[in-house]
Amino acid sequence: MTTKGINSKSPTIRRILREAAELSSTPSPDFHAVPTETDLFTWHFTLRGPPTSVYSSGIYHGRIVLPPTYPLRPPSFRFLTPSGRFEVNREICLSISGHHEETWMPAWGVRTALVALRSFLETPAAGQVGGLDTTDATRRQLADQSRGWTCQGCGKTNEEILQENAEAAKALEEEGKAREEDTVPDELKLGYREDIEKEAGKSQDDNAEASSASKTSTAADEGTGDTEAELAEGFVQTAPLIPVEAPTFTPPPQWQPPQYAAARPGQTVPTPTSAAPAYAPGPAPVHLHQPDFHAIAQGHAWPQQQMLQVQQNRPDWSNEGVPAWVDRAILGVVAALVVMLLKLVLEL
Repeated sequence: MTTKGINSKSPTIRRILREAAELSSTPSPDFHAVPTETDLFTWHFTLRGPPTSVYSSGIYHGRIVLPPTYPLRPPSFRFLTPSGRFEVNREICLSISGHHEETWMPAWGVRTALVALRSFLETPAAGQVGGLDTTDATRRQLADQSRGWTCQGCGKTNEEILQENAEAAKALEEEGKAREEDTVPDELKLGYREDIEKEAGKSQDDNAEASSASKTSTAADEGTGDTEAELAEGFVQTAPLIPVEAPTFTPPPQWQPPQYAAARPGQTVPTPTSAAPAYAPGPAPVHLHQPDFHAIAQGHAWPQQQMLQVQQNRPDWSNEGVPAWVDRAILGVVAALVVMLLKLVLEL
């Protein structure tokens, strides 16, 4: 792999280079992955089938395509070697692939994906995209044939690629620098999104049952005493309760007219008036009666009062007609045209 012309300041590029260096410095005897010579975002991988399975004797080759925003988005995977479990050269639909971005975690990398991919070989296809359902005999036969499968880009057989990795891993082990055995994360132990959703639904059901049982036991223990209930709430009443009388509501006194002393001779008693002084009514406001156009549009007749108001407000155009000489001129022109037409007809 050449790094000429690569922007090493990009976080994505730095992440890919770091993962490639880590896979090269700590090889595994069970899988191998490296970027291609021409494209840093395209990788080739080779992995050994999981032990104690129909794929145990197989070695499978495939291609990984990393998105431009890796590791924020997951990579996509294709198997190039026939396995009987995945279709050849078709993107597979798994929880670590680009088909389910919601289950991908940026903390995972190519190594984690390869470890999970090995375990996914043992899961049923279940009609998923890129999955195949074949017999175990066919899968064993394909596993035996896969060891000699050669990638045109890599120029080596699958067995040769893993043999080199196994020798490098053994050399590190002798030096005491062997890497710990890779394990599948708990989030990836279920290969398909449907399995993850079922597991999540099962957990929710278990939580609901536990909550229901807790509510039932709480209801059964309510009769054991008020002290236990107060302890559960974090508060216990220790002082004696003092009865408190509820305040009574007294309505405000009604207004009474003022009382005046008896009038002396020659003096009149003032008449009590209301609190608000009475004002003399002013001139009545003038209202403009506007027709109800909504009612008119629905076919209702105008009120008689509105009709009279409209007729009174209509301007008088009787004195603004066309002058009489204009009418006479028009008649003269029409008569001349008629005479000319008659002459033309007679000449014909």
